[in-house]
Amino acid sequence: MKNMMEVQALTFTYNGATEPSLKRINLPIEKNKVTALIGPSGCGKSTLLRGMNRIHDLYPGHRYDGTINLLNSDGEAYTDILTIKKEAELIRLRQRVGMIFQKPTPFPMTIFENIAYGLKLSGVKKRTQIEEVVEQSLRDAALWGEVKDRLSLDARSLSGGQQQRLCIARAIALKPEVILFDEPTSALDPISTLAIEEMISVLREQYSICIVTHNMQQAARISDFTGFMYLGEMVEFDKTETIFMKPSVKQTEDYISGRFG
Repeated sequence: MKNMMEVQALTFTYNGATEPSLKRINLPIEKNKVTALIGPSGCGKSTLLRGMNRIHDLYPGHRYDGTINLLNSDGEAYTDILTIKKEAELIRLRQRVGMIFQKPTPFPMTIFENIAYGLKLSGVKKRTQIEEVVEQSLRDAALWGEVKDRLSLDARSLSGGQQQRLCIARAIALKPEVILFDEPTSALDPISTLAIEEMISVLREQYSICIVTHNMQQAARISDFTGFMYLGEMVEFDKTETIFMKPSVKQTEDYISGRFG
């Protein structure tokens, strides 16, 4: 089976920086699997994640070298997303590769309109179709039962955990192929964290997922593959069980065991 996404020899340098933040990174994102990125703060995890849907381009001047290949809808050929130039194509890329941030970011509108907004932008006009997608997205995000009777309320009135699940519903309404999670539970309580983790375990059946987390127990619980990053480099990448039980690099073992980090 082909990987859904492949990062190959990626080097990334922020605008004005003299040293790259990412150094020749290789990372496969397998289809319908969860890939976790772990490592100390400032090692490049979030920088890598944001490169995978070109979100850095919202602030111009950064430099990419290498390739980030995304599998085409035909399931055969790849497109190097770093070659995309047109704004409309970048918007489409971010629909195909959705992003969930550390802090929930509901739009200042109703629960219903938060999810319908992206659908309308992408050209969906039929009200019944929008309603069906909104409901299904909320169900997939394990939120429908909690909000089905208050879809007209301001989304910002929801709890933090509910807001994060709403943002996930908003992303999956556009039927992405890949979902990127940047520390999605770091600001949430343990109950909300568990709800997000359980949802990710279900979502892997439909989507390919990459998650940045500082919580190594979380990575061990929900991921199939794990990459350990340090100082902008991918130190080790393997099946999660191997990374946590039998890493091949001492630096990985030291980080997981708490001897540094």
